[in-house]
Amino acid sequence: MFYHVKELQYTAKPDKPDPVYAKKLQEILGGQFGEITVMMQYLFQGWNCRGEQKYRDMLLDIGTEEMAHVEMLATMIAQLLDGAPARDQDEAAKNPIVEAVLGGINPQHVIVSGLGATPTDSVGYPWNSRYTIASGNLLADFRANLNAESQGRLQVVRLYESTTDPGVRDMLSFLIARDTMHQNQWMAAIEELEQNQKAIVPSTFPQDLEKQEVSYSFMNFSQGEESKAGRWASGPSMDGQAAFEYVEIPKPMGQNPMLTQAPAYIHNSPVPGTTAPRKEAATYTVQ
Repeated sequence: MFYHVKELQYTAKPDKPDPVYAKKLQEILGGQFGEITVMMQYLFQGWNCRGEQKYRDMLLDIGTEEMAHVEMLATMIAQLLDGAPARDQDEAAKNPIVEAVLGGINPQHVIVSGLGATPTDSVGYPWNSRYTIASGNLLADFRANLNAESQGRLQVVRLYESTTDPGVRDMLSFLIARDTMHQNQWMAAIEELEQNQKAIVPSTFPQDLEKQEVSYSFMNFSQGEESKAGRWASGPSMDGQAAFEYVEIPKPMGQNPMLTQAPAYIHNSPVPGTTAPRKEAATYTVQ
């Protein structure tokens, strides 16, 4: 059960309208790493959680907070669109470079949403659930969450640098701070899980069933050997199970694939000097 509190989690009020910036702000609302994505990702991870109840509770805590961030952004976008009819598009993007890149305001903010936010990114692409990850494996999911918060914070910081509006910057500074906490939160949760299980996901698969000869080999598949200097090329492996090995010249371990010719009824390109066997196409009788 959810309750809605009318007051926003934090103030979302620009100093003045800016329809072009409203279009930019759509990215952190409905983009791949926007607030709708993390909201849905955390909620579904929580609803599906079969692990310890503290993880379920934590996921639903943060997922519910992300609902508040969606509301804040939607409110900010709507206010940035105040007094911004389509005829003001040229005025909002006088700079020809800006106009070429952004195309002025998002026409859907006028035509579709009536000067309101939409569940889309900054170029109007609809948000979709393919952006979300909820696998049931908490360690895998929490690593995905850390990535989502890292990319999200990066985008919010870039948007902060793209405006001088004190009101917009104030709200973004709050979101940036919460993303700082959320990155720390996922790192703490990942560390806790790794202390109780193997670091490799899934930890339950018997490692003796994998081809262990290559489990810890870094293979140099490009010109140069700069990658040899990395932590991943020598020393103890991160899971503590072995040592990294650097393979300077990886050698092929498989066969040279030679496929048999397809039957004639497939009508592939013929191989000179050969005749592919032909068979009658299957027939079916409807009873």
